[in-house]
Amino acid sequence: MRGLRRADWVALWRCQLTGLAGFLVVGAALSAGAALTLLPLGIGFRVLPAAAGLLRRVSDTYRARAARWTGRPLSAPDPLPRGTSARRSSAAILGDDGFWHDLRWAWLEPWTGGVLAAVPLALVEYGVFGALVQPFVWRLLGDGNWYAFVPVASTATMLMALLLGLALIVTGLRLAPVMAGLHARLTRRLLAAPRTTELARRVSRLTDTRAAALDVHAAELTRIERDLHDGAQARLVALGLTLGEATRLLDTDPGAARTLLLDVRALSARALQDLRDLVHGIHPPVLADRGLGDAVRSLALDSHLDVDVAVHLPPERLPAPVESAAYFAVSELLTNAAKHADARRVDIALGHDGTQLRVTVTDDGHGGADLSAGTGLTGVRRRLDTFDGTLALHSPPGGPTTATLEIPCASSSPKTSSSSATA
Repeated sequence: MRGLRRADWVALWRCQLTGLAGFLVVGAALSAGAALTLLPLGIGFRVLPAAAGLLRRVSDTYRARAARWTGRPLSAPDPLPRGTSARRSSAAILGDDGFWHDLRWAWLEPWTGGVLAAVPLALVEYGVFGALVQPFVWRLLGDGNWYAFVPVASTATMLMALLLGLALIVTGLRLAPVMAGLHARLTRRLLAAPRTTELARRVSRLTDTRAAALDVHAAELTRIERDLHDGAQARLVALGLTLGEATRLLDTDPGAARTLLLDVRALSARALQDLRDLVHGIHPPVLADRGLGDAVRSLALDSHLDVDVAVHLPPERLPAPVESAAYFAVSELLTNAAKHADARRVDIALGHDGTQLRVTVTDDGHGGADLSAGTGLTGVRRRLDTFDGTLALHSPPGGPTTATLEIPCASSSPKTSSSSATA
């Protein structure tokens, strides 16, 4: 019993909550089914909008719960269509993929979710009967008292029943996180927006992000031109003027010429550093040479925070624009953790499942981060939008803050990249 974790008890509570919420799902499914059955009589057209609305509220509750329990956002179908009358609203609902998607889930959930939640609950409840009830009532129940396969007729068999009950409680508690995780994954699969809705949203999003990408590209070119004009270009002009003055004084005042040549050397070093900084801001050399994993490790080493990096990427390199977007996103999140969250430790995990890059950045700061506040996170989201990527932020007050980046991509050139490491 001492080996049980708090997460086991939390998972058992989630199973209990899932079992109780199943009655709401059954009620919503029956109301929608009854409305569909009554359509030939005309009554169904009047009650279908209300029944569909109830079903959507229940399914949205499950979506929010699955997103909260798994830490990953879950896309919802488009809002239910509405018409100028009950008949037109019902006709629009009948043609809505989201309604049928929710209805399919509602009919399956009591069987799938109910069974998954019932297994650990039954083990724990039966174990409680054996461990906490049998020791006090076994004499009252007589010779026909059996607990599972143990005939409880003496103190020795009562102790066996007690130990068996404790074992069942521990088994149920250990099994609860597994069943809760399976239910959450199944809920995500059944309740995520239909594929047709996702495709329509993606087309609309890509149309919007294309314009945003063009604006970002123009702004980046303007920044590069400004940095060149105010930095390296200005230093190179000064270097040329100083070099010309040193040449003029070389014969008449060698000492002054030598001093100017030393200034030329210092100016050339500063101009070279400006160019290196500019190139680093466009595409860091370590990212181009060693890949995303080593580039993020370099960020971790440069940070004054205690940063742990776990990299699980394929040997093949990811597309360079994707690596660049992920690198600068991680850099911005590290800066936010140090500057705004007062964090001391940050955990970074990079993974690739064959179709998309997934990056999670978790800090132990005070939390309260908001995607709608501040330009840093907005810039990260815009950068990811260009690749049809997403940024999900979970930052309750008091922390911790977890940012999850997902970018659809496939590995490309067979360059070398470390598969896993910790920095």
